[in-house]
Amino acid sequence: MPLNMPNIDPVLLHLGPLEIRWYALAYIAGIVCGWLYIAALIKKESLWAPRRAPVSSTQLDDLILWITLGIIIGGRVGYILFYDASIIWKQPLEVFMIQHGGMSFHGGFTGVAVATILYCRAQKFSLPRMLNLGDLLACAAPIGLFFGRLANFINGELWGRVTHVPWGMVFCNQYIEKQYNDICPAGLEPRHPSQLYEALGEGLLLFILLWVLASVYRKFNRPGLIMGTFIAGYGLIRILLENVREPDAQMLPFFKNIITMGQSLSLVMVAVGGFLIWRALKTPVPEPEAEPEAPVETTDLDG
Repeated sequence: MPLNMPNIDPVLLHLGPLEIRWYALAYIAGIVCGWLYIAALIKKESLWAPRRAPVSSTQLDDLILWITLGIIIGGRVGYILFYDASIIWKQPLEVFMIQHGGMSFHGGFTGVAVATILYCRAQKFSLPRMLNLGDLLACAAPIGLFFGRLANFINGELWGRVTHVPWGMVFCNQYIEKQYNDICPAGLEPRHPSQLYEALGEGLLLFILLWVLASVYRKFNRPGLIMGTFIAGYGLIRILLENVREPDAQMLPFFKNIITMGQSLSLVMVAVGGFLIWRALKTPVPEPEAEPEAPVETTDLDG
């Protein structure tokens, strides 16, 4: 017997016309937990010796706003460009309804990368320092992915392909039927719970791998290595899991029957991540950056 999707309301609270959704809370939880985790890594001087963390706690607080905008804007724009551009002319107001879902990881990743580069340029960071900041952000990224995939599961979206494995799940419950006028878009056949696969792979597994590199082997001394591992690791996991994930219905036949859009974009990530890993291992360990000189104090003899 296949498993039935739990009856979990995608809306946690109804406050009059205002709805507080699990999907929105997943983004908030990912950003806040990632923020706290990065702040903890910054304070562990032993992880950075003889160098320093790329940002201070105050700088991190400023950077989080840039990153949050990058996630939201990049994620939504990426989804529309990569997966469903027809929204623009069919339902233009839906472009702004991110609470209904429709966010792209690859778009969000690009948005965060652009926001971080702009921040680093504004702060005049050196290249090793910029790469180390990328390492820090990479350590926290799986936290957001984990919560995000759980929210996809609760929404009953991004389900897997039809399967006969014992844990196959029917993606239909009273809330999905209510949302789609008494029908379940995934049908009544058991499917792979691909959202949970991704939560474990892109979230938990990647988090453990990057934690080992950062906290056990202390690889922050190789700027870009941890970031490259995250980028390539995510790409590989996504490529594998796309084989059990149902392609988006609006995709062109090429991206549904030959290679999915997710696999295409993830191949680029594997190449970029592999280059960063190669560069980090090939480049000599950078010397500690000089501390800024303290201003010379003078004594006012005239009182």
